[in-house]
Amino acid sequence: MRCLQKIIVNKALFTPGERKIADYILAQPDKVKAYSSQELAASLGISQSSIIKFAQRLGFKGFPSLKIALIEEWGQQSQQTEAQDGQLHNDISSHDTPAVIAEKLFREKQQALRDTTEHLDYASLEQVVACIREAGRIQIIGVGGSSLVAKDLAYKMMKVGYPVMNELDSHVQLTVAQSLGEGDVQLVISFSGNLKEITLAAGEARKNGAKVVAVTSLQESPLRKMADYTLDTLAEESRWRSSSIAVRTAQNTITDLLFVCLLQGDGERSRQYIRRSKGIIEQLES
Repeated sequence: MRCLQKIIVNKALFTPGERKIADYILAQPDKVKAYSSQELAASLGISQSSIIKFAQRLGFKGFPSLKIALIEEWGQQSQQTEAQDGQLHNDISSHDTPAVIAEKLFREKQQALRDTTEHLDYASLEQVVACIREAGRIQIIGVGGSSLVAKDLAYKMMKVGYPVMNELDSHVQLTVAQSLGEGDVQLVISFSGNLKEITLAAGEARKNGAKVVAVTSLQESPLRKMADYTLDTLAEESRWRSSSIAVRTAQNTITDLLFVCLLQGDGERSRQYIRRSKGIIEQLES
């Protein structure tokens, strides 16, 4: 895992002092490149030993080795930005063969799946599953690529009898969101958590007493702050990309896991819905 991603991934586990260092590194790369550990500590108003311990927590011997790793990573990002003409998506270039592209895509998607499952809060997942099982109505929303993930989950849940609402139009999403109330659940899929359409809908649902579940990244965002529960998606987003392939892989990892957990708890009821659905569809083929 890249150094910057490791910092983002572990932010929720850091102490307040460590989060202060992490936020500064992410927001002020030019200053970090020039600072010694003593200068960085003075700028943040903390002890030099705190900087050293932070570096060691990330697996480095001290701040110099952490700084070297960060400078190399920032340099790679800069080179990738300059070389975008021949770049199709992240590490994939216009010169790669189909076989090489397939291998690179496999690694990218595999990494997103592994990072997401390894860092998932399974206690929160169980709470979300319990809320959905008891919900009167369930609204599942997303915008752009996330709307495809939302539609897929909505279809699966409808198939086994859940009272799901899923709309692609943001105006309709808002209209439905304001009608939610206590006992209802709104599941919001958004990697950034910053889109106005999403935050308005989540705000309306929460204001009226509905539970808001966010499938989102670890980065601080308006959606993350207002959600009752968060299911974290981890994907490499620091490099140039043509499409959010790794993000959708991470999101689908969460939604598929959520669906299978719901199936597990519903037992025979879900199996009956699936058999009936299969039987009806088979009539179309006969």
